[in-house]
Amino acid sequence: MSFLKTVAPQWRALVVVLTPLLFGIFPILIPTSEARCGYVILVMAMYWMTEAVPLAVTALIPVFAFPLLGILSTGKVCLVYMKETNMMFLGGLTVAIAVEHCNLHKRIALFVILHIGQSPRRLMAGFMLTTMFLSMWISNTASTAMMVPIVDAILVELYSSRETDGERGEPKSDLSVSPQHQSQMELVTTNGKSGQNQEVRELGVIQEKDQLEEMHLRIEKEQELEQQEQKKQKEDQERNPVEDEAAVLLKAPREAERLQPIYNMSYLGLAYAANIGGTGVVTGTGPNLVLISTLKSSFSEPTGLNFATWMAFNVPGMLVCVLLAWLWLQFLFMGLCGRKSSIQQTTPEREAAVKRLIREKYRQLGPITHHEGTVLTLFIVLVFLWLFRAPEFVPGWSKWFSDAFGEHLEVDDATPAMFIVFLLFVLPAKLNFWCFRDPNAPPTASPACMSWDVVQKKIPWGVVLLLGGGFAMAEASKVSGLSIWLGDQLQYFNVMPKEAIVFIVCLMTAMLTEVASNTATASILLPVLKELALKINVNPLYLMLPAAVCCSYAFMLPVATPPNAIVFSAANMKSKDMMKAGFAMNVICVLVITVMINTLGVALFDLQNLPPWVNSTIPSGTE
Repeated sequence: MSFLKTVAPQWRALVVVLTPLLFGIFPILIPTSEARCGYVILVMAMYWMTEAVPLAVTALIPVFAFPLLGILSTGKVCLVYMKETNMMFLGGLTVAIAVEHCNLHKRIALFVILHIGQSPRRLMAGFMLTTMFLSMWISNTASTAMMVPIVDAILVELYSSRETDGERGEPKSDLSVSPQHQSQMELVTTNGKSGQNQEVRELGVIQEKDQLEEMHLRIEKEQELEQQEQKKQKEDQERNPVEDEAAVLLKAPREAERLQPIYNMSYLGLAYAANIGGTGVVTGTGPNLVLISTLKSSFSEPTGLNFATWMAFNVPGMLVCVLLAWLWLQFLFMGLCGRKSSIQQTTPEREAAVKRLIREKYRQLGPITHHEGTVLTLFIVLVFLWLFRAPEFVPGWSKWFSDAFGEHLEVDDATPAMFIVFLLFVLPAKLNFWCFRDPNAPPTASPACMSWDVVQKKIPWGVVLLLGGGFAMAEASKVSGLSIWLGDQLQYFNVMPKEAIVFIVCLMTAMLTEVASNTATASILLPVLKELALKINVNPLYLMLPAAVCCSYAFMLPVATPPNAIVFSAANMKSKDMMKAGFAMNVICVLVITVMINTLGVALFDLQNLPPWVNSTIPSGTE
């Protein structure tokens, strides 16, 4: 026992040292390039699953391991760390950061929640739809972190103390939007240099004076009531001191226990919507980009999967999964189909107070600024450029350049992304120049819509390296022949129905991503699934597309995804509560994606037939 206590704190060091030693037997017994490549991948997979080494640092192992083991030269390994897919990812992230920087995402969130409704069921739908939409375009972590204080403030207003005065049943606490009902975290970030925000603060000062006068009168009245209540409690305590002391001790835990279900339901809804929302667009999360990169590096001809067709397939499935998640949480916590609700019902007064709170927070944002308008316009332009670059059903705008400069020229999604990023750094955030400048104000330089300091701090550089490490693994597997070897070993799956194969693949992927990074899981599995599909004569998209989507279906464990960790901490929930709700969500989403790939996927990508582009395999080392 003492030995375990001594060794346990050093488990990371043991994993780092023992993993390469134990797996080292494979390249020694089988001295082939496939075995050496598999050795590196096994070591990286173990480090990724245990996180004994930071994920981004593990992703750098190919830079020294593949050259030293004679698999790939250093130059070829380093090139794949900044492929076109990674540049597209960086461009999309920068635009998303611009949306966050100007507070446009908060305006969208508050607007949607304000207009959906204030009952618990409608609020839940508003939380989830808003988080889902934001997670499509900005990072899942950022969208969840932004929504948590908003949800917290609304729940505090909706379920604050409900003690009543006497027998009349009138609420004892004030229902107005007051500081004691606000969240611990600030919802609105004001910019001291903004003229609109200055007006908002001046208006707030006037309103605050009126509120202070009302508050003083209310405080005096409450103090008188409190003195009377204390006097009554003292008399009761003298009559039965033991019972009264026990009531005081039990009051706080009972209040927390009463509110815990609504917090669990709301915050789990945020995590589910954030994880599912990332599947809606190609740039939504890492596994989506791993799939696109794997297809581009494997086949020279277009596979039919691009920004537009990705949305056409995944947005319907995303909406179905979010709807089922809402229904599942309603059934679990609020009662459906005869199930008893574990959440106390609200009153119209409370719902009206919530509406006033949301409207006040939305008003504090002020009118839409030039900064927000510019970022919104550039964001919409980028989405349309991505959608119509090569939409398949009509010639895309990229074909204009191929026709003008030759078929060898290929314009991919990174080009419009970086063009919009460039515009963000040069277009002004304020109209204070030329004819737009106030003649009485001194001339000042207008800042750009985005600054490099903001981008440098907010870009998740670790995720960029993680994607690069996955691309390096895929390239090494192809060059060494490991992918072909694995495909040969898996061809015995041919005896199973293909529908059963895709369901097993999706279920295994969803379970594996609970304990490993979703991007790392996709990097390991997708090249293998590509070879499996080719060996059993199935369209590679039939296995790879649902598997990539399932990499985002991690709902059971707090450590599975950053949104899970954020809501687990914010709601102070128990692990068993997250696992109980999350296991059912895993199964539900796997069933949905299995049905979608066999219905909508077949119609969109002609998955029943082997496409001609599978014969356009790119030879190893020529990419």
